[in-house]
Amino acid sequence: MLVLAITTGEKRETMTQTTAAGVEALRAAMTGPVFVPTDEGYDDARRVWNADIDRHPAVVARCRSTQDVVSAIAFAREQGCEVSVRGGAHNAAGTAICDDGLMIDLSEMRDVTVDPEARRVRVGGGALLSDVDAATQAHGLAIPAGLVGHTGVGGLTLGGGMGWLTRRFGLSIDSLDSAEVVVADGRVLRAADDEHPDLFWALRGGGGNFGVVTSFEFRLHEVDPMVRFGLFFWPLDQGVPALRLARDIIAEMSLGINAVAGAVNAPPAPFVPGEYHFRPGYAFLLAGFGTDDEHDLLVQRIRETVPPLFDMVAPMPYVELQKMLDEANAWGLYCYEKGIYVEDLSDELIDVVTEHVPRKHSPLSVLLFYRLDGAYSQVGDNDTALAGGRSPRFGAFIVGLAPDADLLAAERGWVRAFGQALLPHAIGSGEVYINTMAELGEDRVRSAYGSAKYDRLARIKGEYDPENIFHLNANIKPAF
Repeated sequence: MLVLAITTGEKRETMTQTTAAGVEALRAAMTGPVFVPTDEGYDDARRVWNADIDRHPAVVARCRSTQDVVSAIAFAREQGCEVSVRGGAHNAAGTAICDDGLMIDLSEMRDVTVDPEARRVRVGGGALLSDVDAATQAHGLAIPAGLVGHTGVGGLTLGGGMGWLTRRFGLSIDSLDSAEVVVADGRVLRAADDEHPDLFWALRGGGGNFGVVTSFEFRLHEVDPMVRFGLFFWPLDQGVPALRLARDIIAEMSLGINAVAGAVNAPPAPFVPGEYHFRPGYAFLLAGFGTDDEHDLLVQRIRETVPPLFDMVAPMPYVELQKMLDEANAWGLYCYEKGIYVEDLSDELIDVVTEHVPRKHSPLSVLLFYRLDGAYSQVGDNDTALAGGRSPRFGAFIVGLAPDADLLAAERGWVRAFGQALLPHAIGSGEVYINTMAELGEDRVRSAYGSAKYDRLARIKGEYDPENIFHLNANIKPAF
């Protein structure tokens, strides 16, 4: 056996023991490159979005085809090494990468093929949201997805997938028609309503527990390439009236409008007066996909009811709306986050928010409330494996972001305290969106899904991954 090692300065990291012959056989079997710690490009290959994650896999298999994924899984089984799967590498918990094991890297599998007549799109397992948005919007079409363009389609979709179009068209999983998945024994399966329907159900919300999804097929929806957009900002001392106004607007807006409310620091953007750059406060983002009149009336109401410190109202290309938060969530930041579902922005909850927001340490950290109703709530609680119910609600995201590890340490405490303070306002016993789970213990995962859904997922896990090879995720233990 050969010990693979990497030496950087005085630091030496010993990797999982694996045979040199095994790595060479993997290289021969794959069309994509294979990296070990001594290879040029290894450190770049092991980077993930969250700079707080610093792990060293023994082998990185950068796949270019489904057959490459099959070869990589066969290698992992032969060597008995741990497996992680990298799509967009955007998960804050860093589940894309492992220490001393094999990382299956899908980042070169980014093909997007649009059939505008059938209103379908086939998306590679390593594609980013920006890849899909650019290709589909060329035809005035879109899939419901997240709010950050460099998020991976795979991880987002397998956990649910929520964003600007959720009220109109549901989650990403609600527009998923089929998926090609390589399961633990190396079989390549098509999962859909008419083929392996149990696996298809589990993939829609069950995370990466059931195999490596190499492609997704989504139904497309008409979305005008130009949307009406408004951003409104209030200082900290206007948090209560601003959030109450946001609550009232959200309760009355049609499905042609969506909104995100929260706490941010004012960006150093051209539309922000210089004296307000980086100032902490509360923001309300309003996107109009319907008529000009409705959006205009809401803008007027906001300005007259609780006049903002500043605002920006203008038409915006949908593809730019989808990338608006990219820079604020750039690669290389340090992140710790929590997510929770709440029923409403009650006065009591607003009091919690306005108490905790001023306590953050980093100007990069945010609190966001996504509205989840309309098409989101037209799907039954058990129609997909989504963690959490489908009743109208808000998804609350507390995201601690910092430029360095020292500041993140303080921010992690802020996120945890804030999350704990919101728990009394949570739906149920504290349902969470698994894409925001930082602590991935079995009890937390079972609580997120609820016992009945977790047990169903565990039975499906037992069929497709009985040895729990794919366990670096919000893991569901296989049942037999």
